Amino acid sequence: MSEKLRLDLHSLLPDTLGGDDTRVVRLIDALERLDGVDRVHLSQDETGASTELCVHYQPRSISSNSLELLIKECGAAIHERYGHAFWIMESPIDQRRARTISDTLLALNGVLESDVSPTGHIRIEYDRSKVATAQIHKVLEAMQVRLVLPQQEEHTLPKDGSNDHAGHSYAEGNASDQTHAHGGLFGSNTELIFALICGACLLVGFLLERMASASPAWLPVSLYVVAYFFGGFYTVREAYDNLRLKRFEIDTLMLVAAAGAAALGSWAEGALLLFLFSIGHALEHYAMGRAKRAIEALAELAPEVATVRREGKPIEIPLEELVIGDIALVKPNERLPADGFVVAGTSNVNQAPVTGESIPVDKYPTQDATLARTRPDSIDASARVFAGTINGGGALEIEVLRRSADSALTRVVKLVSEAETRQSPTQRFTDRFERIFVPAVLALAFVLLFAWVVIDEPFRDSFYRAMAVLVAASPCALAIATPSAVLSGIARAARGGVLIKGGAPLEELGSISAMAFDKTGTLTEGRPQVVDVIPAHGVEESKLLAVAVAVESLSDHPLAAAIARDGGARLNGSSIPRALDLQNMIGRGVSARVDGETVWIGKAEMFGSDGVPALSKEAHSAVQSLRQLGRTTMAVRIGDRELGVIGLLDTARPDAAPALRRLRDLGITRMIMISGDHQKVADAIAAEVGLDEAIGGLMPEDKVAAIQKIKAVNRVAMVGDGVNDAPAMANSTVGIAMGAAGSDVALETADVALMSDDLKQLPFAVALSRRTRGVIRQNVYVSLGIVAFLVPATIFGLGIGPAVAIHEGSTLLVVFNALRLLAFQDSRY
Repeated sequence: MSEKLRLDLHSLLPDTLGGDDTRVVRLIDALERLDGVDRVHLSQDETGASTELCVHYQPRSISSNSLELLIKECGAAIHERYGHAFWIMESPIDQRRARTISDTLLALNGVLESDVSPTGHIRIEYDRSKVATAQIHKVLEAMQVRLVLPQQEEHTLPKDGSNDHAGHSYAEGNASDQTHAHGGLFGSNTELIFALICGACLLVGFLLERMASASPAWLPVSLYVVAYFFGGFYTVREAYDNLRLKRFEIDTLMLVAAAGAAALGSWAEGALLLFLFSIGHALEHYAMGRAKRAIEALAELAPEVATVRREGKPIEIPLEELVIGDIALVKPNERLPADGFVVAGTSNVNQAPVTGESIPVDKYPTQDATLARTRPDSIDASARVFAGTINGGGALEIEVLRRSADSALTRVVKLVSEAETRQSPTQRFTDRFERIFVPAVLALAFVLLFAWVVIDEPFRDSFYRAMAVLVAASPCALAIATPSAVLSGIARAARGGVLIKGGAPLEELGSISAMAFDKTGTLTEGRPQVVDVIPAHGVEESKLLAVAVAVESLSDHPLAAAIARDGGARLNGSSIPRALDLQNMIGRGVSARVDGETVWIGKAEMFGSDGVPALSKEAHSAVQSLRQLGRTTMAVRIGDRELGVIGLLDTARPDAAPALRRLRDLGITRMIMISGDHQKVADAIAAEVGLDEAIGGLMPEDKVAAIQKIKAVNRVAMVGDGVNDAPAMANSTVGIAMGAAGSDVALETADVALMSDDLKQLPFAVALSRRTRGVIRQNVYVSLGIVAFLVPATIFGLGIGPAVAIHEGSTLLVVFNALRLLAFQDSRY
């Protein structure tokens, strides 16, 4: 029989990003190859506050001490060797430039992954034994990419190229002396100013050319040459970088066409091409900047200073100086400075900036501050507060639980920024398409150069036609079609309290036709109440409740919290014994020791297997009678004595039925509950909220099997709390976690995280994803349609000027079409 060894993941791999981190994947793969190890996976500790690495092993093959040592050595080796970094450029760039930077980094020996977003975010993983961050920075500097770096990283970067141990870094420092990839003489606006200079020279040259008698012939041409310089400055650099990578990109096509126009003496048309292309780039940067600013606006929600009580006096300190345990004083209508819990005062707090909730939430002091400090996930929503939210009319005193750099708001901003670098399936397809299409366009243009051989026309006309085709066939709009929509969709979702981790989950969520739900805390209130207490024969109710409360007080499962709360109230101050050594038997119950004896509390199915004594007929009868009433049941046993059965009732959320109806309107045709509760209980809740079916009595591995069965027929999303349902989420098409603002685990494990417990966010997320998929399709169709129109049009005589105007117009059209997503409202809900 195998045993389990659990170790805290963050102690093995500091600064890990959770299950999405490739270093975690490497660690799991390495451990699964060890002799005696059966399976390795991620799970949560008993409080749900941290992620653990769970290793199933054969004790006859390897001892727990030896295994723990091997795991730590393996984790240390991976952390020592592999690093990942997240950097930010001061301003956005275009999609083609982003891809060039990404490919240049990937060409470095030792860089394993590289994702660059048009909003200027860079995410890389690298092998420290082959490349240092100093070398990566030198490559970026050679490409004139300047990064906004935290102050401490700027000071600690190796000067000699030696390997560093920076690991994961999140750039959020001062950028006063930095410029972005398109910076230069005029800072971040240099490309726009260069484009305007190009346009001015083009216009003056054109007017002088029309007034030939008023100016020498060389003057208009000189102005066109100047226009070429300013209009082609960034295009030449981009083409050069791509040619070094042995790639022909859109910028290369534009330069060839402009050079061809100059060779024919059509300087005005060539300058017009470069002007429109460069002004299109600059406007594209502006549009992408809007999506970036929507994310940056979240980061600016937290105040810069906080008022805290120290030594009995209120003092004002910078937000960065807040420490865990500080008591922050929040006046009416002020923004809250940190994540924490209320210790004094009552008010209502607008949590929309973090959770997306439209109605302010009433806040009251926590009933047990000691419990809140030791088990933050147990804090009631009415006492929990988040940095960046807005206080109402009452003054509050809050105890700080997290430093400003670790707040839910900061983590959301970081995760959304990282999500922007992860490509969607459509974007990956269009990238592959472009890399085939652009060389094909060059080949077509080369063939058209020799049209004069077949038809009776001068070489000049054939050459001009070939250059016009180069312009017409450049897929600029296609390159930006998907990333602009994805970035806008992710930004809009974040503003609505929904965290979507990249283009892939965003597109996939819009394609699902089935949705599976956990019961407790998802479709129900998650606050079950003790409604029945049935002691065993000869056992007093107080004895049953005292033992149950002692054990369940060590756990933060919703059922355990209900027994501890309601059972304690029923005891009315009676003494409660001390429980030790809580063991979580996932999906079945718990065990602990009370007064030297083992106590088991859990489902009836837990008893009689894995060494747990079986229940008597009397207990089974009590369980069955309660289940017929729709109760969730927990049997209690200590040593060789049964103490009785406790029945709990959890009510459906008021907003569950309307949310599910809206999901049906959006095209979710199959909705299922998969629950660890008894089938009768699951059926009762499913009927109340309007689900198609319910599957009860499932262990975590059974939920995975159920999801896989559904997935064989439908694309399915799994909705849960991100803790107990993590395996099922991982096996679904899209994993969706609710209430993620208060749970680090939910933020790490889910593809989509609803920051509040409000089910209305679920149809909003699905509707937004469907709209985003629609916008992506529109953009792709427009992009390809314009190319399909322009290529034959230029072959049959359309000039370079009109072709450029239509070409650049289509690029701006798809960008501004994507920006409509920033204003998305699900008005039908």
